[in-house]
Amino acid sequence: MRIDQATEHDAEAIARLIGEIEAYYGGPDSPADPAEIRERLFGRRPVATVLLARDGDRVLGMASFSLLWPAASADASLYLKELFVREPARRQGVATALMEHVRDAASAAGCARVEWTADRDNPTAAAFYTALGAQPHNGKTFYRLEQDL
Repeated sequence: MRIDQATEHDAEAIARLIGEIEAYYGGPDSPADPAEIRERLFGRRPVATVLLARDGDRVLGMASFSLLWPAASADASLYLKELFVREPARRQGVATALMEHVRDAASAAGCARVEWTADRDNPTAAAFYTALGAQPHNGKTFYRLEQDL
């Protein structure tokens, strides 16, 4: 298995993964638009970085993250938006390897911490994150405003 940063050539694979992620959360399993993936990740104003775990040409999973500022004081933090491993590759160390690479990316970017959210009704994810040494942070409430595009 290898983990590397996605390139524009990975837009189709990422689009299929986005569809699988939507299905995992109860939505339709329909791929995202590869052109939109290219624009969002590799256009003039990239919004995130994606790491892909692969076994040969087969994509096993992904981690998607962005940098945030300010974190504590004037520090930066890395925000993990999505960690996803395809069903056949789960419980084989893929998520752990992706998280190690995420932490390396945070260190390389000078980030003081890595942050993320997890669904409260996903005990498997909670157990995985606890095994990594992460603890839930109960001092924040998550909010969302929908935007008309």
